[in-house]
Amino acid sequence: MKAIIPVAGAGTKLRPHTYTQPKALIPLAGRTILSIIVDQLVEAGIKEFVFVVGYLGEKIQHYVEKKYPQLTCHFVQQNSREGTGHAIALTRDVVAGEEILIVLGDTICECDFKEVIASPYSVLGLKKVDDPRNFGVAEVDENGKIIRVVEKPQIPKSNLALVGLYKIKESEQLYQCLQTNIDNQVKSHDEFQLTDALECMIEQHGVQFNAFKVSNWFDCGRKDTLLETNAILLKKYKLASNPVLPFENTIIIPPVSIGEGCNIKNSIIGPNVAVGDNTVINYSIVKDSIIGSFSNLYEVVLKSSLIGSDANIRGLSQSLNIGDNTEIDLG
Repeated sequence: MKAIIPVAGAGTKLRPHTYTQPKALIPLAGRTILSIIVDQLVEAGIKEFVFVVGYLGEKIQHYVEKKYPQLTCHFVQQNSREGTGHAIALTRDVVAGEEILIVLGDTICECDFKEVIASPYSVLGLKKVDDPRNFGVAEVDENGKIIRVVEKPQIPKSNLALVGLYKIKESEQLYQCLQTNIDNQVKSHDEFQLTDALECMIEQHGVQFNAFKVSNWFDCGRKDTLLETNAILLKKYKLASNPVLPFENTIIIPPVSIGEGCNIKNSIIGPNVAVGDNTVINYSIVKDSIIGSFSNLYEVVLKSSLIGSDANIRGLSQSLNIGDNTEIDLG
């Protein structure tokens, strides 16, 4: 089985950070979004990955090759972003008829991936949501069989959202449906959707999809949800990156993840804070925030903030969304 992870998106909802960093490499709870996904799949036994890259794709390739030299990795270029269906269609030659597990590169699911992989049927990950109109939606019968999927319906007939986890046994039928939709310009919301190809598989090929309900589903596509996910995962990982070392005249309020080589003095850090490597913080209070690597914070009060790498901030503030290589003086 091959795992396909589409990571070609520009991540416009996380500007300005995604001007210089792919969304999949945004730091999260002392790790990155992509590393959390890959680690889950490796633990489940997957050793071969296909990454669909585009915007800043060379950074993703460099990161993966450096961090996961033991894995077999393929990188497929998506030059024009025309939807998830288009991204998956580009991987046909690499997959070569094998079973596939598709995991979208901006969501993190908590589930038993080994159980998903072992299923004798194709499986779609689902989660109940309050407002399903912004998601792909699945209609499920009393036996847990998916009878219909629709992309972002205005009048949903179900509150079960597709979470971005797809185990496909019949990969060749999937690629046939994807190609048919592309050839006939079958789009939803101006893009070629994977959801439409799945519906084609159900209607035209009689493929059986079973529902698999995930225990947790974290959306990492926007600042507010990213910070919420950071807080949840910090509690879950229990300082999984590096143990918090004693810093001069500093109070650490868990859960906190602090990278290597940091210099923190005269500050209060936490709760729910992730700090990247080699960052300097002095005379500051930081809570509910993500701070990138090689940044410098002096005399600031930060809450609910997302700070990129190589940023310099001096003065007093409350809530910021600052990209890489930024310098701010609030004094």
